[in-house]
Amino acid sequence: MSHSPLTPEEKYELITRNLQEVIGGEEIMKILRERDIKLYWGTAPTGKPHMGYFVPMSKIADFLAAGAEVTILLADIHAFLDNMKAPLELVKHRTKYYEELIKSTLESIGVSIEKLKFIIGSSYQLSEKYTMDTYRLAASVTEHDAKKAGAEVVKQVDSPLLSGLLYPGLQALDEEYLQVDAQFGGVDQRKIFVFADKCLPNLGYKKRAHLMNPMVPGLQGSKMSSSDVDSKIDLLDDKKTVARKLNKAFCEEGNVDDNGILAFIKSVVFPLGSLGGNNPQFIIKRSEKFGGDVTYTDYQLLEDDFRDKKVHPGDLKAAAIEAINNLLEPIRQKWANDPKLPELTNLAYPSPAKVTKKKESKKNNRPPEAVKAEKPVDVSRLDIRVAKILEAKVHPNNPKSYVSTVDVGDESGEPRTVVSGLASYVPVEEMQGRLVAAVCNLKAGNFQGIRSSAMLLAASSADRSIIELLDIPSDSIVGEAITWEGYEQAQRGAEEFNRKQQIFEKVAESFTLDEGGVAVYKDIPFRTSKGVVTAKSVRGGSIG
Repeated sequence: MSHSPLTPEEKYELITRNLQEVIGGEEIMKILRERDIKLYWGTAPTGKPHMGYFVPMSKIADFLAAGAEVTILLADIHAFLDNMKAPLELVKHRTKYYEELIKSTLESIGVSIEKLKFIIGSSYQLSEKYTMDTYRLAASVTEHDAKKAGAEVVKQVDSPLLSGLLYPGLQALDEEYLQVDAQFGGVDQRKIFVFADKCLPNLGYKKRAHLMNPMVPGLQGSKMSSSDVDSKIDLLDDKKTVARKLNKAFCEEGNVDDNGILAFIKSVVFPLGSLGGNNPQFIIKRSEKFGGDVTYTDYQLLEDDFRDKKVHPGDLKAAAIEAINNLLEPIRQKWANDPKLPELTNLAYPSPAKVTKKKESKKNNRPPEAVKAEKPVDVSRLDIRVAKILEAKVHPNNPKSYVSTVDVGDESGEPRTVVSGLASYVPVEEMQGRLVAAVCNLKAGNFQGIRSSAMLLAASSADRSIIELLDIPSDSIVGEAITWEGYEQAQRGAEEFNRKQQIFEKVAESFTLDEGGVAVYKDIPFRTSKGVVTAKSVRGGSIG
């Protein structure tokens, strides 16, 4: 029996507050009447953890306050299986990085990590018994069910990699091997949770309960994502970076539905402020002529005032900047005071530019300082964005080309004119209104008498019998950067290349399509905030 002063009902209320959905709530209540519940939360160490991690951390704080036994699974095998988001040689370093940063995050909000248990997935997922259960599971699950289960978590393509089909089953098995009563995750994992309920009994294992957080929108209105630098704030971003990103965030006056700032305040700031019996406070600071300071102790009042336009987006952003920096400062200080932690960061996320300089120095027998000022010729130099073709017509002077009006998300709001030689390969009706990948920092030039201000990327089979535009994940945001894990995106407006420089051509030599049809740069997938970029038909071809 638990020694917690809370009643089972009070524990259940604390465990389930602010969740979007609970599957198996009756079973949780039954267990709480007998003992404290055991649950786990898993995370795959891929991109750098961002502010969105405070959302599950605030719930883990609730679980611990309710007396739960909490395990955090660092799913290193899953990180590799999920479309190779984390290269195998970096997974070990990233796993340690995640552990240290998650501990720092929990400590920053006053959570004792003594009660937490951290487990690395490969510590048991490579065992003989687990491997045999994986085979047993594979013998009882159809491709359709596996693909459906992972649809919201693992990027799906027409010819999926087997690794992505295995992913949901392995996550289901984790519930048994961690010996928990419940699994906690985002509502985007619901299909995997339902899949686990169905397949675990087929192996002779019991069902578990599932607790689901709502998904918090990113700063640009979409899901907060490690692959979209504009959608999220990294846990180690400095104060100026936090302010810059929040000031650029989508925050339409009166809009409370697509507002990542309000969602974060609701999911993190107020719940954390109420820990330990405290009264949460969120202070809007403004001059007297605009009504003076306002202190909110209830989130709904803040949301109502924002909807009624009593709180200006600029004032909300300023208050959020202060609140977020207050949350991040203890993490920054810990990282600054322990020299081993920045070193771990460099091991987990090595700078491509530094690697290039070392290679160039060795290749040319020149000291590193001699190449210090030289910029690497890699994908970080290219400004490649999600764009939308507003209209496409056959070129008046060349029936093999199209002239398209394309929205690339420029701050001016004006679309660009783009000439592309696709008329022999892509029907004109397939050009209209579709999302595309556009290279936006090539110098404009005249093509058959019409000035073109960007380049549309297309996939080409080895014999060039098939040429098709790249497929962009649906609901990607027009103007968002296409990114590559480990490479910083190009600063917009920082560079513009002419054809003589051959920068794009040199980088594009490493653009290919893998066997699953995923567009990659040196085996690293092209990504938007909604997933990986693919080709419909081309496999193993080139991109240009």
